[in-house]
Order: sequence, then C-alpha cells, then structure tokens
Amino acid sequence: MKQAYYLSTFALGAFLLSACGTGKKLEQTTLALNEAQGNLAKQTETIAGLNSQIDQLKKENVSYAKEMQNCREVKEAVVRNLTAMNNALAEQGTSIRQIYAKAEAALLKFDEAGATVEYQNGLIHISLRDELMFNSGSATIGWEGKQALQVVADVLKDNPGVSAYVIGNTDDQPIRSGYKDNWSLSTERANSITRALVNEYKVNPARIISGGRASYSPLTDNETAAGRAKNRRTDIILNPNLDKLWEKK
Repeated sequence: MKQAYYLSTFALGAFLLSACGTGKKLEQTTLALNEAQGNLAKQTETIAGLNSQIDQLKKENVSYAKEMQNCREVKEAVVRNLTAMNNALAEQGTSIRQIYAKAEAALLKFDEAGATVEYQNGLIHISLRDELMFNSGSATIGWEGKQALQVVADVLKDNPGVSAYVIGNTDDQPIRSGYKDNWSLSTERANSITRALVNEYKVNPARIISGGRASYSPLTDNETAAGRAKNRRTDIILNPNLDKLWEKK
C-alpha cells in the first residue's frame, strides 16, 4: 500500500515538474514573439519612411526633368532668334559690326573733342562729351556738336533696321544754371539731341528713345576735374530693331 502511495506521489511530482518546464518555455516564446513583433513594426515603419522618400525623389526627378526640358527649349529658341537676327542683318547687306566701323571712321575727326565709339555685346556705344556738344550748364547744341550728330543721323538713315537710345549724363556737382537739378539738365540735353536728329536730320522719331541719368552712371569718379569732364557726356546706343524676330510664330 505504501509502495503504491509513493509511486503515485512520484508520478504527480514528475508531472508538476514537467508542467513547470513547459510554462517557462511558453513564457520565453511569448517574450521572443513580442520582441519580434516590435522589431517587425519598427522595420515596417522604416520601410514606409523609405518608400515615402522614394516617392518624393521620383516627383523631384520629374520636376527636374521638366525644368531641363524647359531650359533646352529656351536655349533652342535663343539660338533660332540669334540666327534669324544674323540672317536679317545679312539680308540688309550690312551688319552691326559694319555699322560700327563706319561710325568709328566718321567720328574719328572728333576724337580729340571727346567723341568715342565702342562695340559692346552687339551694340554700338557712341559717347559725346559735353565739351563737344554743349556749353557749360546749357542744353543748346553747338556748331561742332551738330557736325558730330550729322554722322549719327547718316548711320541711322542708312540703316533703317537700327534704333537709338539717347542718354544724358552729368557729374555730381550741384547745378548752377536755370535747371532744377542734374536730372533735368541730363534729360533736356538728351532731348535736344533727339530733337536735332528728328527735326534737322529727319530721322524717324519712332526709332529714338530719349532719357537722362544725371550723375548716376559715371565712367569714373568725380574727385577730379578730369574725371568730372569724362562723366559729363551724352551716350547714343545704336542697336538693331529686331522686335518682329521675337514675336511668337
């Protein structure tokens, strides 16, 4: 009887020990599963973030591709218009450089009096010093100034595809004549030259724009008399009138 009791007690103890071992394994397995699920959630979140970045990069790539295409189209349009400009000038039997050469040669005799001609970026810059054109503080053109303007007028009349910007400039000294300020003087001097080109030399007024910049476009500083003399001038900028070439087809 005692032997049977001992056997039963042993069997129950073995069962309980076996059950305890299974519980610990289940707990460990559960912890491992929870940890794996946590890692999976983090990886899923990371993957979602990376996918979002990829989508953004794809959108930016499409945008950059469009910008590059626009740049190519603008470049091609510029090349086409420059070609058309050169062809248009060639059809007229002239070029802006030829006009420059003619103006430079014609104004050479006024060089010592303060007339210069330069070719810059496809434009002709004629600079007429005030000593050549006007008396101090005056907007009345002198005799020698009118001779110089005859050259400009001839260039404009010989080349109907060229227009002119007439821009008056002064030094920074306070005005002492009847004009309100240097703005007024520089503008009126430009207007006087424009009136002479139109009224005396019969240049089409639609081809001329007139304005004044006072002392705000100096060639050099105004610290010396020589510097101020260089800054007192009227600039005449000649450029091809090619508005039609830029119109949309």
